[in-house]
Formats: sequence, structure tokens, C-alpha cells
Amino acid sequence: MTETVLEDKGYVPIWEKFALTINEATQYFNLGEKKIRKLAEDYVDYGFVVQNGAKTLIKRMKFEEFMNETNSV
Repeated sequence: MTETVLEDKGYVPIWEKFALTINEATQYFNLGEKKIRKLAEDYVDYGFVVQNGAKTLIKRMKFEEFMNETNSV
């Protein structure tokens, strides 16, 4: 598909999104779903988690900052 077609349908590339679903975060950061969920649960004070009802979203740039500061997960 061309970019024009994707833009017309409201598609936002994963690298431009503000917040990612858990599934998108696993793809973007190359981490497993359980690991992403565990990090979201354990590091609530870091500010990279947004709850939308029962849905957990990861703030992409904040999580990138967290990952840059972390030596192991």
C-alpha cells in the first residue's frame, strides 16, 4: 500500500503513535507481552502507563526513555 492510501484510512504508523497497545508495544520494543505487562505493573511511578478503562496503553516516548536508562529488563 502507498502512504497516501494508508493516510486516507486514518492509519498512523506505530513509530508515530503517542500511546501503544500492549500488542503494539511488544512489536515495537521486541519484548514479550508478559514482560511489558510486568514492567507496566512494577514501574507505575515512571509515567509510561495509561489506563483507558481495562485497556493498558504504553506512552511510547516515555517507555523509550525508560528503556534507554535501563541496563536489563
